[in-house]
Amino acid sequence: MSTDTLQSYDVVIVGGGHNGLVAATYLAQADLSVLVLERLDTTGGAAVSASPFAGLPARLSRYSYLVSVMPDRIISDLGLDLDLRSRTVASYTPVHRDGTHSGLFVERTEGTATAESFRKLTGSDQEYDAWRAFYGEVREFTEALAPTLLEPLRTAREARALVDGRTWDHLVEEPLGRVIEDRFADDTVRGVVATDALIGTFADMNAESLVQNRCFLYHLIGNGSGEWRVPVGGMGAVTDSLAAAARKAGATIVTGAGVSGIESDGTRASVTWHDGESSRTTSCEWVLSNVAPWVLQLLLGQDAGERPEGSQLKINLLLDRLPRLKSGETPSNAFAGTFHVAEDYSELQQAYAEAEAGGLPTRQPGELYCHSLTDPSILGPLAARGMHTLTYFGVHTPARAFAGDVAGRRDVAVQRALDAIDEVLEEPLESLLAVDRDGRPCLEAKAPQDIDEALAMPGGHIFHGDLAWPWAPNRARLDSPAQRWGVATDLPNVLLCGSGARRGGAVSGLGGHNAAQAVLDSLRDR
Repeated sequence: MSTDTLQSYDVVIVGGGHNGLVAATYLAQADLSVLVLERLDTTGGAAVSASPFAGLPARLSRYSYLVSVMPDRIISDLGLDLDLRSRTVASYTPVHRDGTHSGLFVERTEGTATAESFRKLTGSDQEYDAWRAFYGEVREFTEALAPTLLEPLRTAREARALVDGRTWDHLVEEPLGRVIEDRFADDTVRGVVATDALIGTFADMNAESLVQNRCFLYHLIGNGSGEWRVPVGGMGAVTDSLAAAARKAGATIVTGAGVSGIESDGTRASVTWHDGESSRTTSCEWVLSNVAPWVLQLLLGQDAGERPEGSQLKINLLLDRLPRLKSGETPSNAFAGTFHVAEDYSELQQAYAEAEAGGLPTRQPGELYCHSLTDPSILGPLAARGMHTLTYFGVHTPARAFAGDVAGRRDVAVQRALDAIDEVLEEPLESLLAVDRDGRPCLEAKAPQDIDEALAMPGGHIFHGDLAWPWAPNRARLDSPAQRWGVATDLPNVLLCGSGARRGGAVSGLGGHNAAQAVLDSLRDR
């Protein structure tokens, strides 16, 4: 562990996740002295790679797993050594109707195979025409707004002026479920569209809160295209590159450094932390918080209010080979993109109703993807043996559904997920699981409470709380740089730099970039 050699820094960043490292690099490049304090033994937070199965060298992206929202400009600005690869397939959705197994196949660059797949599923071209029209409108919307994510906040009125007003109304003013129900007729097609509104977000598709709409936008806005790319080497390669860039710029990174308190008078601040042996207090002008806002309130000695609630079931698997499908689709095609399971629109709504009532979904919806088809390097020598990884992300599994017996309910949720997957396979997925050196099946599952315990994400909420629109309300105060960049707290020298910032969420670096710009703008304004 490196040690703090200065008694005072310009900036102390609490949390060494990817956003904290982005902020550290920008600020250190501007010749500010920067200290990053990370509670865990390694940096990266949720964007890390690990070898969870004893005796097997496969390195899995343990929590977060794909990159979309991170702007290419951040990668360029920081000189990151990253290889983000496109997947050959956008999605595949197995379908079982009238006793026949088939599937909806969507190419990453849609062509004749996609059109024919829609035609076979729905019996006409009408649904694919609706699909292309809808996503064409979404694409124009996100292309116009994506550049603003790296700029001071616009108001809602200013943001609306950049896009088509009808599309704005559909995506921003009206519950997305109503739009989907109006635009699409097929239950499976509706479900595929809806899933981007539910990853990490527990909501009815017709919720008036529109939290589902905000989640949908974040999943489609990345670099204007919304493409989710595979990081070669796993998610750990992303944050390893960020940590290297931060150190090269001159930032000091201390791991195994648990922060226990923050004090600020609005002008100067102090951060108290421990390294396992002793407690230290470091003074600074600015504190950037890369922990959840709920945790920040506790560190400031304030009432944190209601704890956020995450909603996901993450399962990592290592297989001897990919499974065969009842539809006859080749595994290399089916699993190359996002593989939807039990995610028809009606199934998603039924699962929400069951979970909202406090139970686990009877038929667990979720999606799979195979990192190793795009990037076999994460397997090391196991690739030559035909082995593959699978990552499963289950939706409508809020923390409340696991309360009281996390281990037992997690086992139930995992089995229901496997049962739903097995319905479309020629062979049980469990029969293909590799075994580790101790003879245990290579399956690792994480409920929201597990993520909370491992990463100190309150409630296991992967976005640190409900996502916000990436613009300011029309009557918002935008007087200070922190307010204009969407990173303000009640203390002028304590800023949000993580997923809890207005334009936080996902592996984006936006919270870190925008907090750094707020600091630099404040210094320029003096």
